[in-house]
Amino acid sequence: MNSIKVVVAGLGMSVLLACNLSGQQKGTKEINVKSDKGKSIAAFAEGCFWCSEHIFEELAGVDSAVSGYAGGHTKNPTYEEVCTETTGHAETILVYYNPEVISYEQLLEAFFSSHDPTTLNRQGPDEGPSYRSAIFYVDKEQEKLATEAIKKWTPKFEMPIVTEVAPLNAFYRAEEYHQNYTTENPYNSYVRAVSLPRFDKFQRACKLKMKN
Repeated sequence: MNSIKVVVAGLGMSVLLACNLSGQQKGTKEINVKSDKGKSIAAFAEGCFWCSEHIFEELAGVDSAVSGYAGGHTKNPTYEEVCTETTGHAETILVYYNPEVISYEQLLEAFFSSHDPTTLNRQGPDEGPSYRSAIFYVDKEQEKLATEAIKKWTPKFEMPIVTEVAPLNAFYRAEEYHQNYTTENPYNSYVRAVSLPRFDKFQRACKLKMKN
């Protein structure tokens, strides 16, 4: 597994009213990360990472999902910068999983089941390139499986799938207040209106094994 650059940002605002509000974090630390023995890494963008992180962390075989930024040209981006839609980054989750429990193909099933991959630069109430649908692969095998998954899922949607498939050249860990946001802020207005209903819809439709 190739090493992936992850940037850890400092602590910041503890409460947000919506996913598109900006923080004020400055200063990041770059860390080289690679999967541990027996573990693998996947990266997906499907709108607000508060929603995505919560969904993937509930899948059996997923150790953790980290909210962050990928696919852009700006190094060490802050949330505030990403929200300007000038960095090229998408809100992305980095998924650490056990391939003996859940396969990459099954993660792709969760990906296409948990958002609308036909809306360009938009997911639900969130608009802009940072909310685009994307699969960031870490090797050629993931690229192949992602491409095959798009072909498989295309007939299931009325509109064409616009999901981007691109290499994961770098991943920047989002500010700490974004991590586990849905779980730790269940009464936030955005979480109640968007994140939790989206999770409930996914859970009803999902055929994959969940942790709970």
